[in-house]
Amino acid sequence: MILKRISILNYKNLEQVELAFSPKLNCFFGQNGMGKTNLLDAIYFLSFCKSAGNPIDSQNIRHEADFFVIQGFYEEEADGTPEEIYCGMKRRQKKQFKRNKKEYTRLSDHIGFLPLVMVSPADALLIAGGSEERRRFMDVVISQYDKEYLEALIRYNKALAQRNALLKSELSVDDELLLVWEEAMAQAGTVVYGKREAFIREFIPIFQTFYSDIAKGGEQVGLQYESHARDTELLQVLKDSRERDRIMGFSLRGIHRDELHMTLAGFPIKREGSQGQNKTYLVALKLAQFDFLKRTGRTVPLLLLDDIFDKLDAGRVEQIIKLVARDDFGQIFITDTNRGHLDRILHKVGGDYRLFHVDHGRVSEKAEEEANA
Repeated sequence: MILKRISILNYKNLEQVELAFSPKLNCFFGQNGMGKTNLLDAIYFLSFCKSAGNPIDSQNIRHEADFFVIQGFYEEEADGTPEEIYCGMKRRQKKQFKRNKKEYTRLSDHIGFLPLVMVSPADALLIAGGSEERRRFMDVVISQYDKEYLEALIRYNKALAQRNALLKSELSVDDELLLVWEEAMAQAGTVVYGKREAFIREFIPIFQTFYSDIAKGGEQVGLQYESHARDTELLQVLKDSRERDRIMGFSLRGIHRDELHMTLAGFPIKREGSQGQNKTYLVALKLAQFDFLKRTGRTVPLLLLDDIFDKLDAGRVEQIIKLVARDDFGQIFITDTNRGHLDRILHKVGGDYRLFHVDHGRVSEKAEEEANA
């Protein structure tokens, strides 16, 4: 899928933006805090029905405004079929999400239609943050190509919320009532576990190849998936944990506690990795996510690279530039404060590109002669 143009009104610090894009490479430069990331976030919103950085939709409305609107005009690579995606929200009202002017009944029906991978400084939480961040990484990847997974995950989370509500109750709760929700959790959770396990098994060699390409070999990285569902049936796990869960007031075991261990040379990268190694690990993880989605999906994902070159040595920057310059990466959006990085990418890629300057929420396109100046 190619994003031909975008129209933005009152999204974060972007008052009014109308842009047409290159089908290959689009670069945004400007100082920090000017709105580069907000542009990428608007594109992200059109794929995931939410912001990458702020899940509270109303807080993404520009301070002086009462609403925001994002419209994306896409085109299928194969046959040129046009697709229009609309998202609008007024303060104190529910957001609207439409495809070709028809509103979605469920937002989950849209997930995966516009596959997208975003690499940003926020990815540091995959290493530094808790297990929830790493589970979310798996969920974002798998839900974009597997509707059964997303539906099972939604069912599991609903059953988990009901079980937790009963565990917190100050009234006496019958075991049979808890069993109803435990069975629902086990049924949906078994599906989620199986698909996570299959994904990680296939994903690891792709990820290791990207890391090796960027780091030029010599560093061994890995991923290990850990789940309560691995050695025992999930329903039995929940039953065995029931009394302890009553004491704690929430569910201590289940696939909502799964962990994805990230390693360097067999040790946790959080403990062993340098800033450069951590950044390389994260970039390789996301580029592998892109490659995986491209292999498993019906269309090439969009790739958003937000300020990814910071804390990387020149050699690793050069390797990333070589990777994203390949024809198989489809449409790419890159932000950076360093014009030098972008100029090197433009020189490497050649061909079709567009370069934009972002300043206090205003976006202006730079002509080719300015880009080469």
